[in-house]
Amino acid sequence: MKKIYAILVLFISFGFVQAQDTPTKGNYELASRFSPEKVRKMIFSTSVDPHWLKKSDRFWYTYETTNGKEWYIVDPAARTKKSFFDKDKLAAEITKIVKDPFDGQHLPITSLKFLEDENTIQFKIRSTKDVVKKDWAEIKEKNKSAKDSLEKKTFVFRYNLQNNQLIEVDDPEEDAKRLSWANIAPDSSKIVFAKHDNLFWMDKENFLKAVKDDKDSTIVENQITEDGEKDYSYGGGRGGDNVEEEKNKDNRKRAGVIWSEDSKQFILTRSDVREVKDLWVIQNVKDPRPTLETYKYAMPGEKEQPITDLLHYSFESKEMSKLDVATFKDQSIGLWTASRPVVNRDDDFTPIVWLGDVNNFYFSITSRDLKKIDIVRWNIAEGKKEVVIEERSNTYIDIIKPEIINNGSEIVHWSERDGWRHFYLYGKDGSLIRQLTSGPFHTDRIGTIDEKGRFLYFIANGREKGEDPYYEHMYKVSLNGGAITLLNPGDYNHSSSPNDKGTYFVNNFSRVNTVPMSSLHDNTGKKIMDLEEADLSNLFAAGYKFPETFKFKADDGITDLYGVMYKPFDFDSTKVYPIIEYVYPGPQTEAVNKSFGRGFDRTDRLAQFGFVVVTLGNRGGHPGRSKWYHNYGYGNLRDYGLADKKAAVEQLADRHPFIDRNRVGIHGHSGGGFMSTAAMLVYPDFFKVAVSSAGNHENNIYNRWWSEKHHGVQELISPKGDTSFVYKIEKNPDIAKNLKGKLLLVTGDVDNNVHPANTIRMANALIKANKRFDFIILPGQRHGFGDMTEYFFWRMGDYFVQHLLGDNTPPPTDMMEVQREKAMTK
Repeated sequence: MKKIYAILVLFISFGFVQAQDTPTKGNYELASRFSPEKVRKMIFSTSVDPHWLKKSDRFWYTYETTNGKEWYIVDPAARTKKSFFDKDKLAAEITKIVKDPFDGQHLPITSLKFLEDENTIQFKIRSTKDVVKKDWAEIKEKNKSAKDSLEKKTFVFRYNLQNNQLIEVDDPEEDAKRLSWANIAPDSSKIVFAKHDNLFWMDKENFLKAVKDDKDSTIVENQITEDGEKDYSYGGGRGGDNVEEEKNKDNRKRAGVIWSEDSKQFILTRSDVREVKDLWVIQNVKDPRPTLETYKYAMPGEKEQPITDLLHYSFESKEMSKLDVATFKDQSIGLWTASRPVVNRDDDFTPIVWLGDVNNFYFSITSRDLKKIDIVRWNIAEGKKEVVIEERSNTYIDIIKPEIINNGSEIVHWSERDGWRHFYLYGKDGSLIRQLTSGPFHTDRIGTIDEKGRFLYFIANGREKGEDPYYEHMYKVSLNGGAITLLNPGDYNHSSSPNDKGTYFVNNFSRVNTVPMSSLHDNTGKKIMDLEEADLSNLFAAGYKFPETFKFKADDGITDLYGVMYKPFDFDSTKVYPIIEYVYPGPQTEAVNKSFGRGFDRTDRLAQFGFVVVTLGNRGGHPGRSKWYHNYGYGNLRDYGLADKKAAVEQLADRHPFIDRNRVGIHGHSGGGFMSTAAMLVYPDFFKVAVSSAGNHENNIYNRWWSEKHHGVQELISPKGDTSFVYKIEKNPDIAKNLKGKLLLVTGDVDNNVHPANTIRMANALIKANKRFDFIILPGQRHGFGDMTEYFFWRMGDYFVQHLLGDNTPPPTDMMEVQREKAMTK
């Protein structure tokens, strides 16, 4: 008998006999231990965010651990890292002045910034003392019934880092209000805004009046245009439902103008969407009655599309010019801003300046099918466009902003024309000087450019052998040509923050299964010092365990794919677990974490109910590899990634006897909601349970730009020369009849990204096919589910517990795991 039992166990281990289908209780207690509220008290700082100073290579940063927050100043040249102050002494000094008790571990410092001498910092401390508002007299004059005259006093302090002296600023300048409608010229002399669909400007004197009182009737506004109208406006945009739109119609609004560096000109695009069809959501929970929200929404294949104008305005000539840039039918125009020095990140004001100089600016013109992109320079003096670089492809083209260097004589351009994304150096006339990077790896973005030393610093991945190809590193290459230098080696995913001159950079690095660390390097890659290691002690004390990374083959048996496995923290290798895939199909990203992070809900926390949860890539799922890989799903947006998702479970089940290949769940949000439902319909005997949230189940009613780009739209030119576009796509409702397993559909009722109609149409098709399924509408929620995210998590957990674990014991009506987190003060 013992021999027979041993053979049976062996057969179960190798998957020849199914494990006994016995219900397992869902571990709600373990899942609740890692709620977002609790995790916030277990994970503090995980990276160093350097604030580079202007007059030196120094930077400062804050870092928080279980011991509280620290403030550091680092001098790379001197190889020193120092605390700003002795926190206990500073707390004592602040307590003497403020009269509220503080200690060094709980210093509530806000609004910290360096002053001009870069040896003095200024910060604020909010007290419990009530004081009369400074502008109370003005408030009372405007509103006789106003009663709230008091506010908590905020103290402003300055602290000298050299002599450790703290002083209170007795009469501090008021912080400039950030008015969302104000687009301020680089020299602060003019402020442009939109009102009643037209453009206006005011000078600095009148703007300061608006800062003090936005409704001041003495403010002088200068009107620039008069032909603006609804849906063909010079600025603004919707801000809510139709009731709010009417309420705010007379307010100033933001105008997306981009300035010349001399503040005498600006450019902007103006879109005519009058013919674009309307879409609606209903604000069902608005008080006192439901309201309608109407907005323009271009869908794929539709004839009615936005028509975009490119405009230029000169304050000297007072002329608004519509520029002749017509190139493709239904084209789109991309305006670029100049890269600002990173040392300006602490400035109160960073101007928006066009890419180019006072005589020229650069932009892109893209065909509707995204197979043709022109990099264009507009010559202001001659009033004409100059096509500098052309990109052409049989599938869609991606681009990033070029960099104009060497006083405008050279252009650093990024292209995937050879099947990989690389950098090229061009002359101003559009002549190719040289390809700067090449080979089977992916360059992602520019870090900075040292024009004097002629080095390009850039972020890339897939170049280092033996690593996960998604791990990013920083490299440098000479603009004069030559070998590429790796600056931050190590088998981790790296995030680099260089200073503007490219002399130093901060390197943050981790994997999903390592503690995040930070270090400082010079521009040769030499490590100057270690900076920080994240404090995860509270997390580990709660029972947290790192996930595991794995590699597998795609369904073609050739392509390497990568994933992460999350196990219950009470994992028992002798048990057999259902497996859940958390999916996102791409093509703009894959839902596979490469660094340690806080996003636990759909991975770590979901596993604690009693599942093995995996995230994994699929062909066509990420731009960070070859163009072949990225474009794999072009023309087949529904099914392209599903075979790889199925292959992953099969291979993992072959490797691990604790995975039950007969209990496979799948979950995804947005594109993942679309994919998880598709998996249930394309492989109905393999995937058994799905929770599909906010899914774009019918990409023919999703937004034109994403759908036409990633699926493709056919451009047809008639014998007469007329151009039209044809869009056909496979949809989830088309195969609703295939459903066999358990499916939960979820959507917010005011989702104006992936419209609720996507989910409702899926439900309609399932009902017509006489299928049982489940459906939840989250009232008042947009695409991300907002304050109902936690509610959704527990409903998702319930669904997988019931249908994958077989635990049919109804959970209590009250979500106790959520309720007990709330203080019952009433």
